[in-house]
Amino acid sequence: MSDSTSIEGRKLDHIRIVLGEDVAAKGIVTGFAAYRLPHTAFPDLDMAEIDINTTFLGKPMRAPLLISSMTGGAQEAERINLALAEAAQHLGLGMGVGSQRAAVVDRRLAATYQVRRVAPTIPLLANLGAVQLNYDFGVEHCRRAVEMIEADALILHFNPLQEAVQPEGDVNFKGLLQRVEQVCRDLPVPVIAKEVGNGISAADARRLYDVGVRIIDVAGAGGTSWSEVERFRQPNAQGARVAGAFAGWGLPTTEAIRQIRATFPNITLIGSGGVRSGVDVAKALALGADLAATAKPALNAAVDKRGAEAVIEGLQAYIKELRVAMFCSNCGDLAALRELQLDVYA
Repeated sequence: MSDSTSIEGRKLDHIRIVLGEDVAAKGIVTGFAAYRLPHTAFPDLDMAEIDINTTFLGKPMRAPLLISSMTGGAQEAERINLALAEAAQHLGLGMGVGSQRAAVVDRRLAATYQVRRVAPTIPLLANLGAVQLNYDFGVEHCRRAVEMIEADALILHFNPLQEAVQPEGDVNFKGLLQRVEQVCRDLPVPVIAKEVGNGISAADARRLYDVGVRIIDVAGAGGTSWSEVERFRQPNAQGARVAGAFAGWGLPTTEAIRQIRATFPNITLIGSGGVRSGVDVAKALALGADLAATAKPALNAAVDKRGAEAVIEGLQAYIKELRVAMFCSNCGDLAALRELQLDVYA
């Protein structure tokens, strides 16, 4: 079996498992439920005038929401990515594609990521696993991933737990930040550091900042657990046991946002990991995120027979929920929301 074929099979496994199995984190939550937006009985606002427009990577967005990286690298993923991209373009949102390693290895798979033809103006994010920089990938491979999809930035995702429990995992993370620094220095677009569901702490953010990263996606714990996804791919009971032991591992999304924003007031911060409503989006921004991102709910919609229409419908609900949350907490724009003091409920 060739390397590209094995990667393609893994991508299909991931789609099937995320859609068909219970892969939510166990024993850990995002923390969103512990916070309340303060209710205002008589907001001094016309809800129709609430402004949720923002910019990201120099491009306008009609809401502070990204469709997070999910898939690609398998022919079946092309339809999913096109549906997600059509929805992002229609709603004026941003989008990241799944890891492009498969297409960097086998360029015949590039089409499964190429969505610019249906999303010409959105912020679009390329994506590679950071650990591949320790496995013969370099700046040129990163540049290839960006050019492949005409991206505005490159996500380097950090997934040590997933790699550690994955049957085919790449687990040499030693000296990785030195290679990340080279990419930040030489790549012509910004680098975004992203976890995959176990969170980035303030200490991690400091190390990333020191090598040139200026955009961080916390991808905290409490949503989809990739150790749980990999549990369903294990060839034996021991592997399943080991993966299952980490279903509650990581830093909750809200804590990651709070930690990083307190340490870095000017970094661009994306809050993701179990963002399941527009109320969660509002809380993420009030806690310090510049944008929020969601993945699994959009994926569930993208495989619906209605495709982009179903994705649009689901994300429109997020946007309406965000507007209602801002209206009822008397926030006329995103700047006001970010200044809001949340109530905390233990």
